[in-house]
Amino acid sequence: MATQEERTARLTILIDPRKKAAFERLCEAEDMTPSQVVRRMIREYVESRIGASWRDAPSTARTPRQNLRR
Repeated sequence: MATQEERTARLTILIDPRKKAAFERLCEAEDMTPSQVVRRMIREYVESRIGASWRDAPSTARTPRQNLRR
């Protein structure tokens, strides 16, 4: 069975071309792909906000902010 990290979904973002080029150079210097770096940044952001427990929650779980709207 595939782990959560092995299943993927596409995320499309728009950024300044110069910022994208600088980001890609930095990624290359670290021998990482931009996707690897973005996944790491997103994981760190999510864990800083709601902790590592997000890994055990179903993908349809509401974030704390969404719960406030109810």
